Amino acid sequence: MDFSLLLSSYATVWSNPEVLLMTFIGALGGVLLGAIPGMTATMGVALLIPFSFGMDLIPSIGLLLGIYCGGMYGGSISAILIHAPGTPAAAATLLDGYPMCKKGQAGKALSVAMFASFCGGVIGALVMTFLSPLVADMAMNFGPGEMFMLAVFGLSVIVAISGKSVAKGLISAFFGMLLCTVGLDPTNGIPRFITTKQTGLLDGFQFIPTLIGLFAVSEVIAGVERIIRGEEHEQKSNEKITNVLPDWKTIKQIWPNILSGGLIGTFIGAIPGAGGDIAVFVSYGASKSASKHPELYGTGIPNGVAATESANNGCSGGAMIPLLSLGVPGDSVTAILLGAFIMKGITPGPMMYVTELPTVYRVFAALMLANLCMLVVGCLVRFFAKIVSVEKKMLYPIILVISLLGAFSINKNAFDVGVCVAFGIIGWLMNKYEFPLSPILLALILGPMCEKNFVRYMNIQRGNFFAITTSPIAMVFATVAILVIVYSVYNQSKINKRTAANAAQEKA
Repeated sequence: MDFSLLLSSYATVWSNPEVLLMTFIGALGGVLLGAIPGMTATMGVALLIPFSFGMDLIPSIGLLLGIYCGGMYGGSISAILIHAPGTPAAAATLLDGYPMCKKGQAGKALSVAMFASFCGGVIGALVMTFLSPLVADMAMNFGPGEMFMLAVFGLSVIVAISGKSVAKGLISAFFGMLLCTVGLDPTNGIPRFITTKQTGLLDGFQFIPTLIGLFAVSEVIAGVERIIRGEEHEQKSNEKITNVLPDWKTIKQIWPNILSGGLIGTFIGAIPGAGGDIAVFVSYGASKSASKHPELYGTGIPNGVAATESANNGCSGGAMIPLLSLGVPGDSVTAILLGAFIMKGITPGPMMYVTELPTVYRVFAALMLANLCMLVVGCLVRFFAKIVSVEKKMLYPIILVISLLGAFSINKNAFDVGVCVAFGIIGWLMNKYEFPLSPILLALILGPMCEKNFVRYMNIQRGNFFAITTSPIAMVFATVAILVIVYSVYNQSKINKRTAANAAQEKA
C-alpha cells in the first residue's frame, strides 16, 4: 500500500469544500430519511443519484456515501423512540433501544446508537482501506453451498433472540418461514398459496410493510388498548439531552460490543447478497451469547444497542470491498454506487487498483468523511428525543400515519397498507401472548436466501447434499451454528433457573 498517496488523497478530499458540503448534505438527508419508517438508505441513494450527474466523481460519491451512512444510523432513531425501525438494518436496535426509551433513557440510547454507528463505520472503513483485496477474495469463495450454510447460521441466532421461551421463538420463526413461501417460487416462477388474480402477493409479503406492521402498528394498537383501559401512564424523559456522546463509564461498558459488531458487520457486508439486516441479528446474538448476563438483553441495556448499530454501519465499509476490488456490489446500495461509478467512466474491479489507484484512495477518504459527517449530524438531531414527551394521545395517531405512509411509499400500493395493518394486529396478538417478533423478521430476511441457494446447490450437485461436507467454509458455518444453538439453549436454561430462584426468594 502506498501510504504517501493515501495521505495525500485524504488531504485532497478533506480540504475540498464541495466534497465536504455534499457529504454533509448527504449525511443529513440520510439521517432524516432513515428516521422515517419505510424510507430506506437504498431509497435515499436512488432518489438523490440524479442530483450527482453534474458533479465530479468524488463529490458525487461523497453525497451518496453520506446518504448511505446517515441512513444506516437514522433508522435507529425511530426504532428507539417509536418502536418502528426506519430501515431493516435497525430492526434489532429496537430490542434494547425501545425498552431504554420506555425507562426514560431515550437520550442515552440515541447517544449510544450514534457513537456505536460512528465507531462501526470507522472500523468498516479501516478494514476496507487496508484489507479490501484480501477480504474480497475470501468473500468471493462463497458459492451457493456456502451461502446456504451462512443462512442456516443466521437462522441459528433465532434461538439466542427468542427471549424467555425458546419454543415460542421457534414457533415465531416457523411462522416467518411460512410467510416466505407465499408468492412466486424464486426458482421456477410457480405461484404458491395464491391464485393468479392475487397480484399483490406475487412477490410475497413485502418486508418493509411487514416490519412496520409488526413493530409500529402493533405498538399503536397496544397503546390505544392501554389508554382505553386507563393503564397508559405518560413517560417523560427527565434526562438532559445535552449529552451528545455517551459518558466514559458507558463507553467502557460497550466497547467490546462495538468492536465485535463492527468486525461482524464488515465481514458479512463483504459477502455479496448479505447485508446489514443480517449482520445486526448475528451481532446481537453473538453479543448476548458472550455476555455474563444474557438475561439483561431485551430489557433495555446499552450493550444491545451498541452491538447492532456498530454492525449495520460496519456493513457500509464491508459492502464497498467487493465493489471496488471485484466490481461486485455487496448490497443494494453499492449496486446503485456501481452505476454511479460507471456513469463517471470508471469501472470498479481488480484493474481499478492498477489504473485508478488515486481514485480508490479518495473513495476510502470519502467513506471516512461520510462517517464523520454522520457523527456531526447525529449531534444536531438530538431534539428527536423530545418526541417521548409528546402526549401519547397525540403521538399514536402520528406514528400510525407515518407508518402507513411508509408502507405505501415502497410500491405506491394500497395493498401494502392492508398488509401493514394485518401484521399490526398479528404483532399485537403475539406480544399479548409473549411470542417474540424478531424471529419472524430474521426468517423473512434469511428464508428466501436459504431457499434459493439450497435449490441452486442441489441442482449443481445433482441432489447430493452431503457434498457440502467438502467445503471448509460451509462446515465452519455449520459447526458455529450448532455451537450457537447449544450454547444459547444452555444460557436460556440458566436464565430461567435464575429467574425462578429470584421469584422464589421474593415470595419467601
